[in-house]
Amino acid sequence: MGLTPSKHTLPFGTWPSPITPALVAAQGLRLSGVTPDGDDVYWLEGRPQESGRVALVRWRGGEAVDVTPPGFSVRTRVHEYGGGAYAVHRGVAYAAHFSDQRLYRIAPAAAPQPITPEGPWYYADLQVDARRGRLICVREDHTASDQDAVTTIVSIPLGSPAGPAPPPAILSGYDFYSTPRLSPDGARLSWLCWNHPQMPWDGTEVWVADVTDDGSLAHARCVAGGRTESIYQPGWSPDGRLHFASDRDGWWRLYRYDDAVAPVLEQPPDRSEFGRPQWVLGTQTWAFADPGRLVVTYTQEGRWRLATIDVGARTLARLAPDLEPQEWLAATATHAVLVASSTRAAARVVRVALDTGRVDTLRASAHVDVDAGYLSEPRAIEYPTTGGRTAHAFFYPPANRDASAPSGERPPLIAVTHGGPTTASSTALDLRIHFWTSRGFAVVDVNYGGSSGYGRPYRERLKGQWGIVDVDDVIAATRHLVSRGEADGARLIIRGGSAGGYTTLAALAFHPDVFRAGASYYGVSDLEVLARDTHKFESRYLDGLVGPYPAMREEYRRRSPIHVVDRLSCALILFQGLEDRIVPPNQSEMMADAVRRKGLPVAYFAFEGEQHGFRKAETIARCHEAELDFYGTVFGFTPAT
Repeated sequence: MGLTPSKHTLPFGTWPSPITPALVAAQGLRLSGVTPDGDDVYWLEGRPQESGRVALVRWRGGEAVDVTPPGFSVRTRVHEYGGGAYAVHRGVAYAAHFSDQRLYRIAPAAAPQPITPEGPWYYADLQVDARRGRLICVREDHTASDQDAVTTIVSIPLGSPAGPAPPPAILSGYDFYSTPRLSPDGARLSWLCWNHPQMPWDGTEVWVADVTDDGSLAHARCVAGGRTESIYQPGWSPDGRLHFASDRDGWWRLYRYDDAVAPVLEQPPDRSEFGRPQWVLGTQTWAFADPGRLVVTYTQEGRWRLATIDVGARTLARLAPDLEPQEWLAATATHAVLVASSTRAAARVVRVALDTGRVDTLRASAHVDVDAGYLSEPRAIEYPTTGGRTAHAFFYPPANRDASAPSGERPPLIAVTHGGPTTASSTALDLRIHFWTSRGFAVVDVNYGGSSGYGRPYRERLKGQWGIVDVDDVIAATRHLVSRGEADGARLIIRGGSAGGYTTLAALAFHPDVFRAGASYYGVSDLEVLARDTHKFESRYLDGLVGPYPAMREEYRRRSPIHVVDRLSCALILFQGLEDRIVPPNQSEMMADAVRRKGLPVAYFAFEGEQHGFRKAETIARCHEAELDFYGTVFGFTPAT
């Protein structure tokens, strides 16, 4: 028998780890947009090693090959966050190219051919109408630079080259559109629409219209939704029945519509949700395998699950319980096809046999072999917070098979604040977390009030309370763990990106005695600047999170960390992409300047060619190196190389 090597006794934060900054950067193919086409499967790969380029990939007969040529990046800027950037039909793909935002036809062994004209038009959420030889999709028109983009649904002919003029709209009048979907016989079209100041998780409407032989629409009618009901992913069963998720009872449940709305399940799992916040277009939580069987994903207690539904019996059965599905799901008659991960495996494209549950991996996001002894096992926690309520988080204790801390020492704790803020953290393997835990940091990944996955009332806790409820819940998580002896209350760190960056900065500014250090990734420091200078999709988002602007200008100023920088009393490191249109660089620059003037430790890193969310491997690695070194300086330790 072999002997287990003894552990080295080293202070928390100094443990040597095989999870290097370069390894974290290398983990990250961004897999999305899974689409079956006959026996083939297509998906998108965001590649950090190619400066974040998004390639369209086809799997056929056990082999994955690129469909798009080098330099072609399949990505759309509709709603700025994009999604739904391609469609495929009988081996021919139609895709948006990020560099010019035009749509291209990509046939086998042929160069991409543009099917939309040059100009200030973006396209997304593509649907092939094979019967009429056209694409139906969402378009953003940015012709008037001094106004919001105009969003419509348009029809694009597939049989001829791009003309000089943009195609006419077939639907217009609402501020936003998404999810145009044809019934199987092509006779009806469904879609979602909503107006400012609603966000799609606040209130949307699902409409249906008859499609005439010439492609025009007739007898359009709203069948569900409104200002206080969020509809997600309307679409059709093989026998032509409309289905969608709705939160009309406080949880995103599945419904079908004939002449009235009826629930799909007799008894949904307790505290479960079958919908997601529609930040990105084209995401799916359900797909029909055949008329009698639905494949679904749903979240319960913050963890996503895969299942099938017997449509006739209205019952649910779990499938492949070790998988944690992500936002993209499709189905064939025999398989679920999706992007999934687990606490021990990074995201991958998989096929799951519906009858046996067998899982076959078509593509892994990373070929990273990290010994399980360096991975922390997450634990869901529900803990008390302000107002007599509870909040949710995932706790990761330090984990390293080769190291242990001196007796009686408690680990420094990093509180992670996710973006959105209407998104949620999951337990999917993320080396960005294990980078820290394997070095002797504890991490708490907080799903503060306002996060999705815990029902509409939990999401609505943040209404008018951004910078208050989220901050309180993050602080409550750290206090809960300190009280249990699982963290050192004198070494608390907070970090986050985008909206999570705002929560980070707000916590540091308004509660200066809690944290010793913070890290903001493209975070908001001035709410007024964000309200005045952001893209259309989020331009009224703050109406719900803070209040209408400029009527409540003083409240915006009160909640902006930039105006109370004199209260800061800890070290701060900031990271920013210089091409970020969602949170412009001046937000981070102003904060860095203000902290520097006060004489506090501060570091600011700005990156050319990066936007909102870093995509380049070298950027991702550099950020981790800099942040670890910064904490070493703040807490007086030398990180292991």
